[in-house]
Amino acid sequence: MNYSQILAQLKTASAFDRTLDEPGWMLAVQARLQPGQAIEYFDSQANTARTGQLLELRRKQALVLDSGTGQRWLIPYAAINLDGADVEIREKPRQGLGGNEGAIGDRVGFVGRDQQERSGRVIRLNDKTVTLDCAGQQ
Repeated sequence: MNYSQILAQLKTASAFDRTLDEPGWMLAVQARLQPGQAIEYFDSQANTARTGQLLELRRKQALVLDSGTGQRWLIPYAAINLDGADVEIREKPRQGLGGNEGAIGDRVGFVGRDQQERSGRVIRLNDKTVTLDCAGQQ
């Protein structure tokens, strides 16, 4: 899941919250649930996904028995992962050029340790490092 997209969507959360309170939306969610059903839901206090058993459907919330702790929680219907979507937030791994993606003489850019963008021409390729000529500096 793209963390930047989540942040962008949170900026419009007030409109989203109004949608969640619409009776038609609540009825559509409730129609897909039944007491005794195993569910996955988001625990906002622990900031993680949890599993549980649905005990009771209420007007705006569901009563859930948490599988891990054995505690009962009232959770909003919006916290239930109905479709089993992958909701893990993963950091994008650092990416660089592979060994076959560059050649001596190519122009490349990068962000330096001082967080400044730089560019230069490749003058030497090793297995794990590249030497660049950046405005007279290597």
